[in-house]
Amino acid sequence: MFLCKYVKLPSTREDWLKVSDEFSSKWKFPHAIGAIDGKHVPIKAPANSGSDYFNYKQFFSVVLLAIVDANCNFMYADVGCKGRISDSGILRTSRLFGLLERNELNIPEAEVLRDSSSLRIPYMFLGDKAFAFTNYCIRPFGGTTASGSVERVFNDRHSKARRTVEMAFGILSARFRVLRKPMELNPLTASKIVLTTVYLHNFIRRAESTRIHDREPQQGESNFTELRGITQRTTNQLLQIRLHLANGFANGTI
Repeated sequence: MFLCKYVKLPSTREDWLKVSDEFSSKWKFPHAIGAIDGKHVPIKAPANSGSDYFNYKQFFSVVLLAIVDANCNFMYADVGCKGRISDSGILRTSRLFGLLERNELNIPEAEVLRDSSSLRIPYMFLGDKAFAFTNYCIRPFGGTTASGSVERVFNDRHSKARRTVEMAFGILSARFRVLRKPMELNPLTASKIVLTTVYLHNFIRRAESTRIHDREPQQGESNFTELRGITQRTTNQLLQIRLHLANGFANGTI
């Protein structure tokens, strides 16, 4: 499998803290260091590929797995995995997964928040139900949450902060229309084109940031595609951490 990658992740503890501070100030979610998600990019069925590139949405694709910052800039992109592979599966087969598991990215150690609790909260990516709940990735509460409950408040806050990756995908597709229809190219060439749009996206965003302030997208601008979830046992400590954040969001202490 040929993969194209873009990596501009923070390299120091201080740089990670800057990303976290932006999520906290702009999206009111503390200790968030990025939003992660996957997007299916349509391609023409590759010759002799069978169903390898055929995804659960019923079209052929390569997957763009991405991590973005609080301002919708790409920090990490992995492009080229076959459409049948889930985003969590792509993460698990990536070099990034090993670095996260071995804690080799200089991500800050867990710290208490500005409240009376002594519970240490890790710095984590924001992922949807497709991702496992781990020390470096927090996902929303599952099932149906009651209106006004701490779980609903948490999910709403989590969704709003994680929307940065949805917005990034939406901006990318709106700006580069080649991503909207099947590319009649082999997967490797198509993946290179997708990666090129990621580079151009960041370049244009940096140029625009010197001239105008970002605005939130209007309804319908996001091009987010929900991917299937996975089942993995979550530790009681992580569940306690999520509930602690949920209670803090609900009572206004966080």
